Order: sequence, then structure tokens, then C-alpha cells
Amino acid sequence: MPVENPTISFEFFPPKDELGEMQLWQAIDALHSINPDFVSVTYGAGGSTRDRTVRIACEIYERAGFRTIAHLTCVGSTREELKEILLHYKESGISDVLALRGDPVDGPTAPWTATVGGLDHAEQLVELASEVGDFTIGVAAFPDIHPASNGNFEQDIEVLLRKERAGATFAITQFVFDSQSYARLVETLKERGSALTIYPGIMPVTNHRQIKRMIELSGGHMPAKILEKFDRFQDDPESVKSLGIEVATQICEEVYLTGAEGFHFYTLNSATATAQVIGNLSMYAR
Repeated sequence: MPVENPTISFEFFPPKDELGEMQLWQAIDALHSINPDFVSVTYGAGGSTRDRTVRIACEIYERAGFRTIAHLTCVGSTREELKEILLHYKESGISDVLALRGDPVDGPTAPWTATVGGLDHAEQLVELASEVGDFTIGVAAFPDIHPASNGNFEQDIEVLLRKERAGATFAITQFVFDSQSYARLVETLKERGSALTIYPGIMPVTNHRQIKRMIELSGGHMPAKILEKFDRFQDDPESVKSLGIEVATQICEEVYLTGAEGFHFYTLNSATATAQVIGNLSMYAR
């Protein structure tokens, strides 16, 4: 059943240089009027952006005033280092974290090796965040099965339930391109007694090259009829952008009807496509 006033949230990533930082703040300024319920700041593969993630998350909270969810992963940090980061967030006023195992440097399907003195699973990071402070803790969810799960949907459900038992209260999914996959995930969790809020991840495709990479990274599935449409326009960038906005709008409308409590937009530090999708949505029509 549709909820009233579904939330809107945005994901940003830490820029690599001054130009990227300028583009990030331009996107934040452009999206400010939408008044998001929260924003999140990612953590690079292999823990590669740890310091930048901490700095940018704190700056967004201080300068923009948004509720900011800082991503934190098990990769590349010892337990004590993770504890120090959590304490820094707490002291900076950030009370929300997204606890992730994280991807190895070579990608989500590469062999996993825990950092010496570190943590091995996201649920351990959830437990640590619960111990360190009064954090609201989120985790990742995979509507189309985690890339390392070898097609085992039940295994993914059990992992989510363990994270919830450890202290997580919400999850953000990887890119949703099939609303039925999202609905299956939510319904299965409810049947198992879960109270997790599951926010669907929405990614407006803006160029054809993104598609294969997005599917590989997320373990996601794009229905053949949608993929065929994008392939038809692969040499027409403007048509790809228009179709990406149309598809993202349709996915939002569909998951909303299944009871999604909000939409989490993967912005890639750009405001244009996300703002257009939100402007199209019937539930926000004035």
C-alpha cells in the first residue's frame, strides 16, 4: 500500500580533486530546494576514499544542514581505526552510518580478504557502531542478489536478517531496474518478520556506457525490454538521457505502489537527471 509523503534522499561520492569538489557543491546547491530527508556519502573500493569520505560527510552536514549518512566499510581499516572514525562522526554531530563490508579493490566479485586486525562481515561493523554510539544504522540490500551469493537469494535474506539483529534499522538497495525484484525482496523480509525499511536505489542512466558497469557492480538485472531500448539509442546521447529519466521515473512510480517508503537517488554528483525524475513523479505533484 502506498505511503504518504515518501522520503527523498541522495547519494554523493567524495571528489578526487578541486574541480570535482566544485561540481559536488554545485549539485548540492541545485538539489537543496528539494529539501532531501537525508544524503549519503560513499566509501571507495578498497577503502580508497576513507579520509575524503569522513571530511566530505562532515562538511555536508555542517554547511548544507542535511541529515548525512556516512558510509563505512570493513575494507582497509582495523577495528580500532573503524572505532576512531565512528567516534569522529559522533563528535561531528553525524548520527547515521551505512555499515558495509565493502568491495575489494578489484571489484565486488574479487576474493575477499579481511584486513589484519579488522572485521570480516558487515554485521560486525553494525555491532561496532551500536557499541560506539547512538547511531541509526543502515546496510546494503540487493534486490537482484549479491554478486558473490552465486544466485542464492535465501542467503541474501539471511544476511540481511543477521544485520538487522545486530542493530540495523534500514537498508538501501543497489540500483533497481525491475520493480518486481524489489517487491520480492521486501515481501520476503516481511514474511520472515523483518521490520527493516528498504529504500530502493534509483539510478537515472545518463549514458550508454554506464549500463554494463552498473549491472556488474550491483549484481543487478535490467529487463531485456528496457536494455533493448537503451541499445537502440546507444549512438544518440540525448535520447539515452531522456530514456534514462523516463525509466527511472517509471521505476519510482512502480515501487511506490508496492509500498516503498522513499527513493534513494544515485546522483553521481550531478543534479540534473535526479531533479527531472523527482519533478516527474505524481506523488509529489502540487
